[in-house]
Amino acid sequence: MVLEKKGELLKARDLPLPCPGKGQVLIKVEACGVCRTDLHVVDGELASPKLPLIPGHEIVGRIVKRGPGAKKYPEGTRVGVPWLAHTCGKCRFCLKGLENLCENALFTGYTVDGGYSEYTAAWQEYIYEIPDKYSSPEAAPLLCAGLIGYRSYSMAGPGSRIGLYGFGASAHIICQVASYQGKKVFAFTRDGDIEKQEFARSLGARWASGSGTLPPEPLDSAIIFAPAGKLVPAALSAVDKGGTVICAGIYMTQIPAFSYDLLWWEKKIKSVANLTRKDGHEFMKIADQCPIQLHITTYPLLQANQALADLRNGKLKGAAVLIP
Repeated sequence: MVLEKKGELLKARDLPLPCPGKGQVLIKVEACGVCRTDLHVVDGELASPKLPLIPGHEIVGRIVKRGPGAKKYPEGTRVGVPWLAHTCGKCRFCLKGLENLCENALFTGYTVDGGYSEYTAAWQEYIYEIPDKYSSPEAAPLLCAGLIGYRSYSMAGPGSRIGLYGFGASAHIICQVASYQGKKVFAFTRDGDIEKQEFARSLGARWASGSGTLPPEPLDSAIIFAPAGKLVPAALSAVDKGGTVICAGIYMTQIPAFSYDLLWWEKKIKSVANLTRKDGHEFMKIADQCPIQLHITTYPLLQANQALADLRNGKLKGAAVLIP
Protein backbone atom coordinates (compact mmCIF):
# COMPACT_ATOMS: atom_id res chain seq x y z
CA MET A 1 0.00 0.00 0.00
CA VAL A 2 1.76 3.11 -1.31
CA LEU A 3 1.56 6.79 -0.39
CA GLU A 4 2.16 8.66 -3.63
CA LYS A 5 1.25 12.15 -2.42
CA LYS A 6 0.79 13.51 1.09
CA GLY A 7 -2.83 13.88 2.09
CA GLU A 8 -4.08 11.28 -0.39
CA LEU A 9 -5.32 7.75 0.21
CA LEU A 10 -2.84 4.89 -0.06
CA LYS A 11 -2.93 2.96 -3.31
CA ALA A 12 -2.45 -0.78 -3.87
CA ARG A 13 0.56 -1.42 -6.09
CA ASP A 14 2.48 -4.49 -7.28
CA LEU A 15 6.19 -3.73 -6.87
CA PRO A 16 9.41 -5.69 -7.40
CA LEU A 17 10.58 -7.80 -4.45
CA PRO A 18 13.06 -5.76 -2.31
CA CYS A 19 16.67 -6.87 -2.71
CA PRO A 20 18.53 -6.92 0.65
CA GLY A 21 21.75 -4.93 0.50
CA LYS A 22 24.89 -5.21 2.62
CA GLY A 23 23.97 -6.09 6.21
CA GLN A 24 20.29 -6.32 5.34
CA VAL A 25 17.73 -9.13 5.42
CA LEU A 26 14.58 -9.69 3.41
CA ILE A 27 11.54 -10.21 5.62
CA LYS A 28 8.20 -11.77 4.70
CA VAL A 29 5.76 -9.60 6.64
CA GLU A 30 3.28 -11.39 8.90
CA ALA A 31 1.81 -8.28 10.55
CA CYS A 32 2.34 -4.52 10.63
CA GLY A 33 0.89 -2.21 13.24
CA VAL A 34 -0.80 1.07 12.32
CA CYS A 35 0.78 3.85 14.36
CA ARG A 36 -0.27 7.45 14.89
CA THR A 37 3.05 8.45 13.32
CA ASP A 38 1.88 6.74 10.12
CA LEU A 39 -1.16 8.98 10.29
CA HIS A 40 1.02 12.08 10.65
CA VAL A 41 3.07 10.99 7.62
CA VAL A 42 0.03 10.24 5.46
CA ASP A 43 -1.78 13.44 6.49
CA GLY A 44 1.27 15.58 5.68
CA GLU A 45 1.96 16.69 9.25
CA LEU A 46 5.56 15.42 9.05
CA ALA A 47 7.80 17.07 6.49
CA SER A 48 9.84 15.40 3.75
CA PRO A 49 8.83 11.74 3.65
CA LYS A 50 10.29 9.66 0.83
CA LEU A 51 7.69 9.63 -1.93
CA PRO A 52 6.38 7.32 -3.18
CA LEU A 53 6.47 5.59 0.19
CA ILE A 54 5.35 2.31 1.74
CA PRO A 55 4.42 3.34 5.33
CA GLY A 56 4.58 1.18 8.45
CA HIS A 57 7.18 0.74 11.18
CA GLU A 58 5.67 -1.85 13.54
CA ILE A 59 6.66 -4.84 11.44
CA VAL A 60 6.79 -8.50 12.44
CA GLY A 61 7.83 -11.19 10.00
CA ARG A 62 10.32 -13.92 9.16
CA ILE A 63 13.68 -13.63 7.46
CA VAL A 64 13.56 -15.33 4.07
CA LYS A 65 16.84 -14.11 2.57
CA ARG A 66 20.08 -12.58 3.84
CA GLY A 67 22.10 -9.95 2.03
CA PRO A 68 25.91 -9.75 1.91
CA GLY A 69 27.40 -9.92 5.43
CA ALA A 70 24.05 -10.49 7.14
CA LYS A 71 24.88 -13.45 9.38
CA LYS A 72 23.38 -12.43 12.72
CA TYR A 73 20.04 -14.21 12.28
CA PRO A 74 19.39 -17.45 10.34
CA GLU A 75 16.65 -17.62 7.74
CA GLY A 76 13.30 -18.41 9.35
CA THR A 77 13.94 -16.23 12.42
CA ARG A 78 10.92 -14.15 13.44
CA VAL A 79 11.97 -10.53 13.93
CA GLY A 80 10.50 -7.09 14.51
CA VAL A 81 11.41 -3.93 12.61
CA PRO A 82 11.01 -0.59 14.46
CA TRP A 83 10.95 3.11 13.50
CA LEU A 84 14.74 3.55 13.75
CA ALA A 85 16.00 1.88 10.57
CA HIS A 86 19.70 2.87 10.51
CA THR A 87 22.17 5.35 11.99
CA CYS A 88 25.56 6.56 10.77
CA GLY A 89 27.59 5.79 13.93
CA LYS A 90 29.87 8.74 13.15
CA CYS A 91 28.05 11.99 13.88
CA ARG A 92 28.42 13.96 17.13
CA PHE A 93 25.26 12.39 18.58
CA CYS A 94 26.11 8.80 17.68
CA LEU A 95 29.56 9.28 19.21
CA LYS A 96 27.89 10.41 22.46
CA GLY A 97 25.66 7.33 22.57
CA LEU A 98 22.60 9.28 21.42
CA GLU A 99 21.84 7.43 18.22
CA ASN A 100 18.18 8.42 18.51
CA LEU A 101 19.37 11.94 17.59
CA CYS A 102 21.62 10.81 14.72
CA GLU A 103 22.02 13.54 12.10
CA ASN A 104 21.91 10.98 9.28
CA ALA A 105 19.34 8.53 10.62
CA LEU A 106 16.92 6.62 8.41
CA PHE A 107 13.40 5.84 9.58
CA THR A 108 11.23 2.88 8.63
CA GLY A 109 8.06 3.85 6.78
CA TYR A 110 9.22 7.47 6.46
CA THR A 111 12.60 7.81 4.77
CA VAL A 112 12.83 4.13 3.77
CA ASP A 113 9.97 1.83 2.79
CA GLY A 114 8.13 0.11 5.61
CA GLY A 115 5.77 -2.74 6.31
CA TYR A 116 2.41 -2.00 4.67
CA SER A 117 3.49 -4.70 2.23
CA GLU A 118 4.08 -8.41 1.81
CA TYR A 119 7.88 -8.09 2.00
CA THR A 120 10.34 -5.54 3.35
CA ALA A 121 14.11 -5.20 3.77
CA ALA A 122 15.80 -4.11 7.00
CA TRP A 123 19.30 -3.78 8.47
CA GLN A 124 20.08 -6.75 10.72
CA GLU A 125 21.57 -4.60 13.51
CA TYR A 126 18.33 -2.64 13.94
CA ILE A 127 15.84 -5.48 14.29
CA TYR A 128 14.83 -7.58 17.30
CA GLU A 129 13.82 -11.15 17.95
CA ILE A 130 10.22 -11.36 19.14
CA PRO A 131 9.27 -13.19 22.37
CA ASP A 132 7.57 -16.49 21.55
CA LYS A 133 4.61 -15.73 23.86
CA TYR A 134 3.15 -13.22 21.38
CA SER A 135 1.59 -13.98 18.01
CA SER A 136 2.82 -11.79 15.16
CA PRO A 137 -0.33 -9.58 15.13
CA GLU A 138 -0.09 -9.19 18.92
CA ALA A 139 3.62 -8.38 18.75
CA ALA A 140 3.33 -5.68 16.08
CA PRO A 141 2.34 -2.82 18.48
CA LEU A 142 5.36 -3.63 20.65
CA LEU A 143 7.61 -2.25 17.90
CA CYS A 144 6.56 1.40 18.39
CA ALA A 145 3.63 1.78 20.75
CA GLY A 146 5.65 -0.39 23.11
CA LEU A 147 9.17 0.88 22.34
CA ILE A 148 8.40 4.61 22.29
CA GLY A 149 6.09 4.10 25.26
CA TYR A 150 8.94 2.40 27.11
CA ARG A 151 11.43 5.18 26.31
CA SER A 152 8.88 7.73 27.53
CA TYR A 153 8.24 5.69 30.65
CA SER A 154 11.98 5.43 31.37
CA MET A 155 12.38 9.21 30.98
CA ALA A 156 9.50 9.81 33.39
CA GLY A 157 11.70 8.78 36.32
CA PRO A 158 11.33 6.52 39.35
CA GLY A 159 8.24 8.05 41.00
CA SER A 160 5.36 5.81 42.01
CA ARG A 161 2.44 7.88 40.62
CA ILE A 162 2.28 8.22 36.85
CA GLY A 163 -0.36 9.77 34.62
CA LEU A 164 -1.06 8.67 31.03
CA TYR A 165 -2.79 11.20 28.78
CA GLY A 166 -4.42 9.66 25.71
CA PHE A 167 -5.28 6.00 26.27
CA GLY A 168 -4.42 4.46 22.93
CA ALA A 169 -1.93 1.86 21.74
CA SER A 170 1.09 3.07 23.75
CA ALA A 171 -0.77 3.82 26.95
CA HIS A 172 -2.55 0.47 27.02
CA ILE A 173 0.86 -1.25 26.97
CA ILE A 174 2.68 1.04 29.42
CA CYS A 175 -0.26 0.97 31.85
CA GLN A 176 0.28 -2.77 32.21
CA VAL A 177 4.07 -2.49 32.53
CA ALA A 178 3.83 0.23 35.19
CA SER A 179 1.14 -1.65 37.14
CA TYR A 180 3.23 -4.84 36.95
CA GLN A 181 6.13 -2.88 38.45
CA GLY A 182 3.98 -1.68 41.34
CA LYS A 183 3.25 1.89 40.24
CA LYS A 184 -0.04 3.73 40.56
CA VAL A 185 -1.37 4.58 37.11
CA PHE A 186 -3.81 7.43 36.51
CA ALA A 187 -5.40 7.40 33.04
CA PHE A 188 -6.74 10.44 31.21
CA THR A 189 -9.00 10.07 28.16
CA ARG A 190 -11.13 12.37 26.08
CA ASP A 191 -13.75 13.91 28.36
CA GLY A 192 -16.79 11.66 28.56
CA ASP A 193 -15.15 8.58 27.03
CA ILE A 194 -16.47 6.15 29.63
CA GLU A 195 -15.55 3.09 27.54
CA LYS A 196 -11.86 4.05 27.35
CA GLN A 197 -11.83 4.82 31.09
CA GLU A 198 -13.23 1.39 31.91
CA PHE A 199 -10.70 -0.13 29.51
CA ALA A 200 -7.87 1.64 31.40
CA ARG A 201 -9.10 0.34 34.75
CA SER A 202 -9.30 -3.18 33.35
CA LEU A 203 -5.58 -2.97 32.53
CA GLY A 204 -4.52 -1.84 35.99
CA ALA A 205 -5.16 1.91 36.18
CA ARG A 206 -6.08 2.94 39.74
CA TRP A 207 -8.15 5.88 38.46
CA ALA A 208 -9.42 7.07 35.07
CA SER A 209 -11.23 10.22 34.00
CA GLY A 210 -11.32 12.95 31.37
CA SER A 211 -8.21 14.96 30.57
CA GLY A 212 -9.81 18.11 31.94
CA THR A 213 -9.98 16.57 35.44
CA LEU A 214 -7.27 16.73 38.10
CA PRO A 215 -6.28 13.36 39.61
CA PRO A 216 -7.14 12.60 43.25
CA GLU A 217 -3.47 12.98 44.21
CA PRO A 218 -0.53 14.81 42.60
CA LEU A 219 1.52 12.85 40.09
CA ASP A 220 5.26 12.28 40.08
CA SER A 221 5.21 12.26 36.28
CA ALA A 222 2.87 12.32 33.32
CA ILE A 223 3.26 11.04 29.77
CA ILE A 224 1.27 12.70 26.99
CA PHE A 225 0.60 10.23 24.18
CA ALA A 226 -2.17 12.23 22.48
CA PRO A 227 -0.85 14.80 19.95
CA ALA A 228 -2.75 17.64 21.61
CA GLY A 229 -0.69 20.61 22.81
CA LYS A 230 -3.48 21.72 25.17
CA LEU A 231 -2.66 18.72 27.36
CA VAL A 232 0.73 20.16 28.36
CA PRO A 233 -0.70 22.78 30.76
CA ALA A 234 -3.20 20.19 32.01
CA ALA A 235 -0.41 17.73 32.80
CA LEU A 236 1.70 20.45 34.45
CA SER A 237 -1.27 21.20 36.70
CA ALA A 238 -1.48 17.52 37.67
CA VAL A 239 2.19 16.84 38.52
CA ASP A 240 3.72 17.48 41.92
CA LYS A 241 6.69 19.71 42.74
CA GLY A 242 9.73 18.46 40.84
CA GLY A 243 7.45 16.46 38.55
CA THR A 244 8.11 15.65 34.90
CA VAL A 245 5.84 15.90 31.88
CA ILE A 246 6.91 13.77 28.91
CA CYS A 247 5.64 14.60 25.42
CA ALA A 248 5.83 11.20 23.72
CA GLY A 249 4.64 11.98 20.21
CA ILE A 250 6.69 12.91 17.15
CA TYR A 251 4.08 15.59 16.38
CA MET A 252 1.90 17.78 18.60
CA THR A 253 -0.48 20.65 17.95
CA GLN A 254 0.50 24.08 19.25
CA ILE A 255 1.00 24.32 23.01
CA PRO A 256 -1.12 27.18 24.37
CA ALA A 257 0.30 29.91 26.58
CA PHE A 258 0.19 29.13 30.29
CA SER A 259 1.09 30.97 33.47
CA TYR A 260 4.56 30.46 34.91
CA ASP A 261 3.20 29.09 38.18
CA LEU A 262 2.35 25.84 36.36
CA LEU A 263 6.06 25.32 35.62
CA TRP A 264 7.35 26.68 38.93
CA TRP A 265 8.69 24.32 41.64
CA GLU A 266 11.23 22.79 39.25
CA LYS A 267 8.74 20.97 37.12
CA LYS A 268 10.13 19.74 33.80
CA ILE A 269 8.84 19.25 30.25
CA LYS A 270 10.70 16.80 27.99
CA SER A 271 10.11 15.49 24.48
CA VAL A 272 10.89 12.02 23.21
CA ALA A 273 12.77 11.73 19.92
CA ASN A 274 12.86 8.29 18.32
CA LEU A 275 14.49 5.38 20.18
CA THR A 276 17.79 3.58 20.60
CA ARG A 277 18.63 -0.07 20.08
CA LYS A 278 19.29 -0.26 23.82
CA ASP A 279 15.65 0.74 24.43
CA GLY A 280 14.54 -2.04 22.10
CA HIS A 281 16.55 -4.81 23.73
CA GLU A 282 15.53 -3.70 27.25
CA PHE A 283 11.86 -3.53 26.36
CA MET A 284 11.78 -6.91 24.63
CA LYS A 285 13.13 -8.47 27.84
CA ILE A 286 10.39 -6.75 29.85
CA ALA A 287 7.75 -7.80 27.32
CA ASP A 288 8.91 -11.39 27.72
CA GLN A 289 8.60 -11.19 31.53
CA CYS A 290 5.50 -9.01 31.94
CA PRO A 291 2.10 -10.53 31.07
CA ILE A 292 1.10 -7.80 28.60
CA GLN A 293 -2.33 -8.23 27.02
CA LEU A 294 -2.23 -6.73 23.53
CA HIS A 295 -5.63 -5.46 22.45
CA ILE A 296 -5.67 -5.32 18.66
CA THR A 297 -8.06 -4.92 15.77
CA THR A 298 -6.84 -6.62 12.61
CA TYR A 299 -7.44 -5.45 9.04
CA PRO A 300 -6.44 -7.01 5.71
CA LEU A 301 -3.52 -5.14 4.15
CA LEU A 302 -5.77 -3.75 1.41
CA GLN A 303 -7.91 -2.05 4.09
CA ALA A 304 -5.01 0.10 5.31
CA ASN A 305 -6.93 3.30 4.55
CA GLN A 306 -9.83 2.13 6.74
CA ALA A 307 -7.44 1.32 9.59
CA LEU A 308 -5.91 4.81 9.34
CA ALA A 309 -9.38 6.37 9.29
CA ASP A 310 -10.46 4.44 12.39
CA LEU A 311 -7.31 5.59 14.19
CA ARG A 312 -7.86 9.19 13.08
CA ASN A 313 -11.45 9.12 14.35
CA GLY A 314 -10.65 7.55 17.73
CA LYS A 315 -12.60 4.36 17.02
CA LEU A 316 -9.91 1.92 18.18
CA LYS A 317 -9.52 0.29 21.57
CA GLY A 318 -5.86 -0.69 21.64
CA ALA A 319 -4.03 -0.91 18.31
CA ALA A 320 -4.80 -1.56 14.64
CA VAL A 321 -2.74 -4.20 12.82
CA LEU A 322 -2.56 -4.95 9.09
CA ILE A 323 -2.29 -8.57 7.94
CA PRO A 324 -0.89 -9.22 4.43
